[in-house]
Amino acid sequence: MVYSLAPLTYPVPPSAAMSQSTAAAGRVASPRRIAALALPALVVLAAEPLYVLVDTAVVGHLGRVPLAAVAVGGTVMTLTAWIGTVVAYGTTGRAARRFGAGDRAAAVAEGVQASWSALGAGLAVVVGMQFGGGALAGALAGGGEVGVAAAEWLRIAAFGAPGLLLAAAGNGWLRGVQDTRRPLLFVVGPNLLSAVLCPVLVYPVGMGLNGSAVANVIAQTLSGALFAAALVAERVALRPRPRVIGQQLVLSRDLLVRGVAFQASFLSATAVAARFGAATVGAHQIAVQLWFFAALVLDALAIAAQALVGAALGGGDDATARALARRISRLGAICGTAFAVLAAAGAGVVPTWFSSDPAVHDQALVAWPWFAAMLPLAGVVFALDGVLIGAGDIRYLRNLTVAGALGGFLPAIWLAYALDLGLGGIWAGLMLFTVIRLVGLLLRLRSGAWAVTGAVRGAA
Repeated sequence: MVYSLAPLTYPVPPSAAMSQSTAAAGRVASPRRIAALALPALVVLAAEPLYVLVDTAVVGHLGRVPLAAVAVGGTVMTLTAWIGTVVAYGTTGRAARRFGAGDRAAAVAEGVQASWSALGAGLAVVVGMQFGGGALAGALAGGGEVGVAAAEWLRIAAFGAPGLLLAAAGNGWLRGVQDTRRPLLFVVGPNLLSAVLCPVLVYPVGMGLNGSAVANVIAQTLSGALFAAALVAERVALRPRPRVIGQQLVLSRDLLVRGVAFQASFLSATAVAARFGAATVGAHQIAVQLWFFAALVLDALAIAAQALVGAALGGGDDATARALARRISRLGAICGTAFAVLAAAGAGVVPTWFSSDPAVHDQALVAWPWFAAMLPLAGVVFALDGVLIGAGDIRYLRNLTVAGALGGFLPAIWLAYALDLGLGGIWAGLMLFTVIRLVGLLLRLRSGAWAVTGAVRGAA
């Protein structure tokens, strides 16, 4: 059930208005309502990584070279998926505001313009990979037969980019109008089909490594087509509007800058860990991948925040938006604490799932206390990220992330290298980064400057 968040249009006494606002805030911000958006989003978020695991397992039986080739090519396509995440997050908040203001058609129109941007970016990826894919794959693989195989895989897989990015835009606007059922079907269905097609094309059909790429293209194209069909079914104008696209690109730019700060930070952390030896970087990789898994789960809560907060502010109801922010941050802390308890309990066991090397296990135990201690804080940080993205307060998020990276994380991890502090120093740097972001987000939440009402951020 979708609750209307449009403002009241008839006069009520102040006390009655406050009572109604409080009741509305409690209803819209209920854990059940949040879960109704977060759980389907979690399945959608997990579908692609799970398919990648299936793809890797299938290709892995072809031999060392094909496995290395799909790893190299997959790294490039992951960057395309990251662009898709930026498109989805930027679209959700804008569409949710329109939806909350009672204008579903305008919310869907945001999806139309985002889809044009996504299609253009996807076609650019296709063209770019046909001409530059070989050189890029060769550079990443260091040449040789792995580079040749990766280039061939990448040229085929790139044809799925338009569908992949159209699906991201579709996820964005459908979340904005609080429709979680169709994204679930449009993403999971094609991924299941691809999981079946991949081994068939690779082995019985005899396409080998290229069969994996073809299965990817089929799934991504089908998914994109389903989201495009959903737009057409809404019966809104489908022509591109450059002004709206430009406004969306500003949001995307800020989210991209924020993402680059994250990428630079984690790449630097890996580079520093590698300088401490193979066991250290191996343990760091285990902890980082588990951190990313926790982030994936907690991002589902952030997506619910984007949709609900955007709709509340679009409907002119900042009281509901503030109630949502408080409740979602508490839920984030609870989820993060649950992860922390599981991580602490598995400290002596989980690293053995990923490596049989005792030196790696010893190094993992150095990072583990930092990893577990950060999770409750990260739960709040990820939740409040979703609140501010839903509110369209992207510039503040960008500045906070860049400040945390340049003023905290990067100096700390390179200082850890200079002072020979090992993996503990690296994870202390990540803790500092998380604390800086947490403090900045709580200050922003307290100031109320993020809670700008109106169908468009900045409107009266």
